[in-house]
Amino acid sequence: MSSRPSLAAPPATDLAPTPAERTARQREVVDALSAHVPQHALLWHAEDTTPYECDGLTAYRQRPLVVCLPETEEEVQAILRTCHRLRVPVVARGAGTGLSGGAMPHALGVTLSLAKFNRILEVDPLARTARVQCGVRNLAISEAAAPFGLYYAPDPSSQIACTIGGNVAENSGGVHCLKYGLTVHNVLRVRGYTMEGEPVTFGAEALDAPGYDLLAAVIGSEGMLAVALEVTVRLIPQPQLARCIMASFDDVRKAGDAVAAVIAAGIIPAGLEMMDRPMTAAVEDFVQAGYDLSAEAILLCESDGTPEEVEEEIARMSAVLEAAGATAIAVSRDEEERARFWSGRKNAFPASGRISPDYMCMDSTIPRKRLADILLAIAEMEKKYQLRCCNVFHAGDGNLHPLILFDANDPDELRRCELFGADILETSVAMGGTITGEHGVGVEKLNSMCTQFTTEENAQMFALKAAFDPAGLLNPGKLIPTLNRCAEYGKMLVRGGRIRHPDLPRF
Repeated sequence: MSSRPSLAAPPATDLAPTPAERTARQREVVDALSAHVPQHALLWHAEDTTPYECDGLTAYRQRPLVVCLPETEEEVQAILRTCHRLRVPVVARGAGTGLSGGAMPHALGVTLSLAKFNRILEVDPLARTARVQCGVRNLAISEAAAPFGLYYAPDPSSQIACTIGGNVAENSGGVHCLKYGLTVHNVLRVRGYTMEGEPVTFGAEALDAPGYDLLAAVIGSEGMLAVALEVTVRLIPQPQLARCIMASFDDVRKAGDAVAAVIAAGIIPAGLEMMDRPMTAAVEDFVQAGYDLSAEAILLCESDGTPEEVEEEIARMSAVLEAAGATAIAVSRDEEERARFWSGRKNAFPASGRISPDYMCMDSTIPRKRLADILLAIAEMEKKYQLRCCNVFHAGDGNLHPLILFDANDPDELRRCELFGADILETSVAMGGTITGEHGVGVEKLNSMCTQFTTEENAQMFALKAAFDPAGLLNPGKLIPTLNRCAEYGKMLVRGGRIRHPDLPRF
């Protein structure tokens, strides 16, 4: 898989040191950390650090100076204090499944792998909470809670591999986030350390916490404010029953309008997903989910609750979908068929990888009422850039995941793919949306941050980071673009004649 490189200058973390600078700094850092971490937990040879050079965003690669694999909180604290004293950047890393380059290493920094913090510390069925270490897999929480009839609601497609620490960093969602919320709505407390090695706790297991409510600021901060080691999550009861509607439409506008109609009817489905015809064709060939290949778009609408609640909601949703122009409606008859309906949606990314050498996964959000507009706009972009695009997204909350298919070995295709991706993000902003929904900014969308936010707004975000990390050592060069970068991006857009939005400064 490949993702969009930046259209302006490369991120600051890509600036390579000279071999002499790197060797000298590496020796200094390894010697200092050896006093606090066992030798087997320090990696610095090329063959050992290369596997850490990127996350799921493969367009950017950077070998870290040193990789640390601590096993205790005391070791994490000592690593942070040592790196702060030496002014060494630190990038925390979980499973590496992120899609925006949020865990891309710093050329002269330490990659702090938290993979060994993988214990479920406590499941409290009475309080309906679980206290887990940051390296616990998302799905493992639900598996541990299952004997108590409970589960953890956020379910990103990578839930079999992604970790709760990464979910906190990116504020991950999933196909059921419409009804049950994102990570920020399901986490009660985060405990960890600042860059200086000071312990810090955000939130509480009670309904409220003393002082400022900083939990929401930390969730989605992409590891720039603190290193999270322990997370307390909210668990909810497993529904007695869940059924899924697969609705076919002969026109994408009808399908998009149907999404808005379902919400307007006062129905909040457990899940409401949409796929266009190219996407359903790709996944049907991959998993045989039973999708209608004659449809221009399909919707997956799920209802859960008691049998009586599900029966009523399925009937109401079916009526709304029929009125919106659905050409066919199928309702899952049992749990096996429901899982089959969802198997296609959950495997959309690997299915795309089977039909193209590379693909760029975009992640923007628009108002639900503009779903049809953005799909039609993307169809025009396909003609403009002469590249195919498969669309799959969380339709209920307007979170798009267009997958642009291309060949990274063809420089011209890569260039057109870059422009295609930037066009989708800028069009989303123009429609009243945002440049990201759940994949984060990382290094991938630094330029788009210059489109989304003003210089003053970016400066305020820098001020918040400085309050937690005055030295700017935690995951530097990510999420928030420098003012110089925005200036250079503005100049590039002016030269290319691509500025559309009046709020983007002219330089």
